[in-house]
Amino acid sequence: MNKTSEGTPLGGNLKSTSRREFLKSTGRLAATSALAAGIIPRVYAGQDNTIKLALVGCGGRGGGAASNAMSVKNGPIKLVAMADVFESRLTGSYKALKDEHPDQVDVPEDRRFVGFDGYKKAMDCLNAGDVAIFATPPAFRWVHFAYAIKKGLNVFMEKPVTVDGPSTRKLLKLAEESVKKNLKVGVGLMSRHSRALEELAKRVQDGEIGDIILQRGYRMHGPIGFFASPPKPKNTVELLYQVQRFHSFLWASGGNYSDFYIHIIDQLGWMKNAWPVKAQALGGRHYRGNSVDQNFDVYAVEYTYADGTTFNFDGRCMTGCQDIYSSYLHGSKGMAIVSKSGDCGMPSSTYKGQNPNRERMLWESKISGDQQDPYQNEWNDLVDAIRNDKPYNEAKRGAEGSLVTSMGRMAAHTGQVITYEQILNCEHEFAPDVDKLTMDSPAPLQAGPDGKYPVPQPGIVKQREY
Repeated sequence: MNKTSEGTPLGGNLKSTSRREFLKSTGRLAATSALAAGIIPRVYAGQDNTIKLALVGCGGRGGGAASNAMSVKNGPIKLVAMADVFESRLTGSYKALKDEHPDQVDVPEDRRFVGFDGYKKAMDCLNAGDVAIFATPPAFRWVHFAYAIKKGLNVFMEKPVTVDGPSTRKLLKLAEESVKKNLKVGVGLMSRHSRALEELAKRVQDGEIGDIILQRGYRMHGPIGFFASPPKPKNTVELLYQVQRFHSFLWASGGNYSDFYIHIIDQLGWMKNAWPVKAQALGGRHYRGNSVDQNFDVYAVEYTYADGTTFNFDGRCMTGCQDIYSSYLHGSKGMAIVSKSGDCGMPSSTYKGQNPNRERMLWESKISGDQQDPYQNEWNDLVDAIRNDKPYNEAKRGAEGSLVTSMGRMAAHTGQVITYEQILNCEHEFAPDVDKLTMDSPAPLQAGPDGKYPVPQPGIVKQREY
């Protein structure tokens, strides 16, 4: 996860070519001529090259992404609108961002929107070519992305971007549409912007450790975030309870499996330059107490690629057990440490043989200080693409990585071997009417009389996850 001007918005000519062409121009005369000809939209704050941001989802991820965006040293960037379903969270995020970036946060009260329709109001404050940041629970990603495409907006969206087969199919169609419109789309899989991992991927794919024969990934630590949830308190709105505690509910987030484990799954697919085609898995619930969430405490998934290569992933959220949080490659000529600690912790390194002994090291990453933060790198890369009109769209890859993650989760939850095509074409949509939710809507998941929610039952419920 990422680190935790006054006035009305100006209109724009959305049928004209993109504002990014204007951002490349520094001449007032050229800009005036273009505007007179109607070939680019009008811009915020007169005729300057400011990129405006709208933040949709103001939790820690959203605040971190907005801060990274405003830290880019490539021309002026301002935050001009914010939206969330929780007013307290929006207010807290606004104050923190205003303190950190006082001259770049221009979000008066009439551009702070609370409610499930706030995303539209926030994006309506932008012009074509500006950037919408999506950091809500991923169930809402396709809904918000569709509106951004309609508005001609560039996008940064947090991972995962889908939670099941139907939402992935929707996102993939939207990804195609965004490419046709030449929109720039970043996805918060920041490992792809780790300069150490970029170099490692090149070395591996150039054959430095031979053919990959095995991959290993681990994320095992104590409970974090909203991994577990107690019964809903009385007088608490069911829908808002589930949105707030989104890690606990498969419809909202894909559960802790999708939210916590996608980084390592994505990065090892990158190293292989392929996606696994099937998965088999184990998983179970152990020390649950009065928890009512849908998560397993442990997952052990064996992914298989088309060429037969296996990728073993182990995930655990249990107190008192050994913490392991790293990833590895084994090749026919050697091995590699992908992430030494965490999602993309440096240094990455390669070795002769299968033991990471220093005397057998072939290479170790050395990255300059200004390139060491992958969260900042992804924003530097996105803004560079916007200002210089470079091809840049991570939406399809983000959807595919999210789907592969869901494939492993579904294998564990059903006790079946699940293929890529099966999860992609699965008809069980966790929240089919998520685009219609209001503050008065019933929650997509309903508790039983005992206050507990449906949980996966491997071997009993086989065609869907609950």
